[in-house]
Amino acid sequence: MTLIIGGAHQGKLAYALECFQLTNDHVHYCGNEDVTTPQDKAIIYEIDRWILALVQADMNVSAEIEKFAESNKNAIVICNDISCGVVPVDAVMRKWREETGRAMGILAQHSDEVVRLFCGIPARLK
Repeated sequence: MTLIIGGAHQGKLAYALECFQLTNDHVHYCGNEDVTTPQDKAIIYEIDRWILALVQADMNVSAEIEKFAESNKNAIVICNDISCGVVPVDAVMRKWREETGRAMGILAQHSDEVVRLFCGIPARLK
């Protein structure tokens, strides 16, 4: 697995498409209302939105992420870094932020490579 993280609009998807020579046809766009496990494409984009759906459905995020990681060993997973900034007042948004952080830790452990993009510049973390 390859995990690509970074802030919103930093070029994560463009980087993945170019680096792995893929097209938009290879991308699963996660939605924040669908709790179905994303696994039908090479690139899982904005997995943080799927995590939000899991949080809103009061599901066990860590367990779902572990299952996802085990069944998607070759996936390229892209996540927005939502860990910076002001802690949300809303309890659901705060839980989403916390669960996304935990999920990234789990995915990083399962990943062969972790890349952080900032201003379109990749930095290999693992």
